Amino acid sequence: MEKAKETYVLKMDNIAKEYYGNRVLKGVNLHIRPGEIHALMGENGAGKSTLMNILFGMPVIHTTGGYEGTIEVNGKPVNIDTPLKAMELGIGMVHQEFMLIPGFSVTENIKVGREKTVANLVSRLFGPSMESLDFKAMRKDAKKALKTIGLQIEEYVKVAGLPVGYMQFIEIARELDKTGIQILVFDEPTAVLTESEAERLLEAMRVISSQGIAIIFITHRLDEVMAVADSMTILRDGEFVARKEIKDTDVVEIAELMIGRKMEKLVDRDEEDNRTIDESQIAVSMRNYKVNMPGEQVKGIDLDIRKGEIFGIGGLAGQGKLGIPNGIMGLYKTEGQVKINGAELNLNKLGDALDHKVAFVSEDRRGVGLLLDESIEQNIIFSAMQTNGKFLKKVAWMSLYDAAAGKSHAEEMVKTLDIRCTGIRQPAGALSGGNQQKVCLARALTLEPDILFVSEPTRGIDIGAKKLVLEYLAKLNKEQGMTVIIVSSELMELRSVADRIGIVSDGKLACILKPDDSDADFGLAMSGAWKGGRKDA
Repeated sequence: MEKAKETYVLKMDNIAKEYYGNRVLKGVNLHIRPGEIHALMGENGAGKSTLMNILFGMPVIHTTGGYEGTIEVNGKPVNIDTPLKAMELGIGMVHQEFMLIPGFSVTENIKVGREKTVANLVSRLFGPSMESLDFKAMRKDAKKALKTIGLQIEEYVKVAGLPVGYMQFIEIARELDKTGIQILVFDEPTAVLTESEAERLLEAMRVISSQGIAIIFITHRLDEVMAVADSMTILRDGEFVARKEIKDTDVVEIAELMIGRKMEKLVDRDEEDNRTIDESQIAVSMRNYKVNMPGEQVKGIDLDIRKGEIFGIGGLAGQGKLGIPNGIMGLYKTEGQVKINGAELNLNKLGDALDHKVAFVSEDRRGVGLLLDESIEQNIIFSAMQTNGKFLKKVAWMSLYDAAAGKSHAEEMVKTLDIRCTGIRQPAGALSGGNQQKVCLARALTLEPDILFVSEPTRGIDIGAKKLVLEYLAKLNKEQGMTVIIVSSELMELRSVADRIGIVSDGKLACILKPDDSDADFGLAMSGAWKGGRKDA
C-alpha cells in the first residue's frame, strides 16, 4: 500500500477556494495514479468545475484571490498559475463544448498551435518565421493520434459537417498529440453522444489509460463509472466525501454518497396538513411530451400532476427538467399533448398557457423574467395588465392605467415578499439577484393563476431569502389551493417542500419519488441508473 501512495501522478491536497466570501471548496483531496481512470463525481454545484479550474491554472481562480492547498505532479510540488503551465506539466482536457475550427481539416485541428515547419529558400534568407508548414509530418502525427483511439477517418477531411461523435474523438486526438501528456481530463464526454458513440468513447479511454496516461473522468452516469473507472472521488457541497476503489463499492453506495446529507428542512410544514389532494383531479397532464430546448431537451414524458399539490421536478443540469415549463409556456418548439385542468393546450400558440391560468417564473430572470430598465411596479403589474386587463380603468372609450391600483398592489407585493428596494419606482435591473427573483414571483402571482410553474426559485439567493420564497409558495398552495410546480437543481429544497418529486434524466421521467425516500433512490434516479421500475409515488 505504501508503494501505491508513492506512485500518484497527481496529488491535490486540502484544496480550498472562496469567491467573494462564498467558500465553494472546503479542503478537497484528489489523488490520481498513472494510467488509471479516476471518476470525479458529485451533484451540480459540488465543486468539480472549480477544482478543475485550479488544476488548469485558469484566470478565474487567480484573478479572485487564488486558492489554498497544495498540488504535486509526479511527487514534486507545483504552482499551476496559467493554462500554459498546466500544458507544460502534461495536463490536457477534452471539453464538453468542442474547441474545433469547422473550416480546418482534421490534421489542422489536431496540430493547431503546434504546427511543424520545414525550411525553404525564403526562410534561409529571412529567418525561421518564413518556414513552410510541413504537412507530411503533421499528417503522420494526426494519423498516429487517430489510430491510438481507433477513429477511422481520413486526416485531410474538413471538420465541418462531421457527426458529433467524430468531433469528440478529434478533440481527444488533439490532446494525445501533445508531447508528454500525463493526465487527461474528460468533462462529461458522453453527454452529447449516442449510445454506440459513448461505448466507443469508453473503449478509447481504456486504450489511452493502458498507455500509462491517467484519466480524470467527470460524469454523472453511474453505469459508465462502473463500466470503465478504476477508482473515484466524490464531492458534495464543496467538500471531499470519499475516495473509493470501484471494485470495493456499488451503485447504491455511490448514489448515497453523492446525495446523502443532513436533511435540514427549509420549510416547516404544519404537523396537521389539512389540504385535500384529490388524486383523480389532474391539474397538468402530459403525454409523449417533447420540447426542443437547446441543452434541456425533453424526449417524451408522460406525467400527471394532481390538482392542489406541490410537485417537484428535479434532475441534473442538461437533463431536460427546465424544458418542461418552457415548452408549456410556448417558448420552444414542442410536441405531444398537454392538458390543463382537462382542457388541451395549443402548444404552437404563444400565450395559450396564460389563457388557461398558468403562470411561469423563469430560471432566466434577466433574459426572460424581467424588464430590467423598467420600475419594480411596472414589472409586477405589466403581464396582468396585458393578459387579464387588470389595473385598467375606462375613461370614455379608452382604457387607461389605474395608477392608484397599480401602486397599491406593487407596494403590497413588495411588503409581502420582503423585496429589498428603495421604492417601487426603482429599476428592476438595480436589484440584487434574490430581490429580482422575488419581483418575478410577484409578477406571476399578480396573474392570479390556478397553476404556478417556478424554475430554479432560489438560484443565487441567500438561505434566508430561500426560506422566505419557499414558505410563501407553500402558503399559496395551502391557503389558495394553488397547484405549484417547482423545477429545481436543489434536491434539498424540493424534499423540504414538495409532496412528490419527479426526477428527469436524459430527457425522460426516471421515476416519481416521495420526499422521504432514500438518498440512494434519489442518487440512482438522477445518475441514470434507476432500475426500480416504479414510475409513480
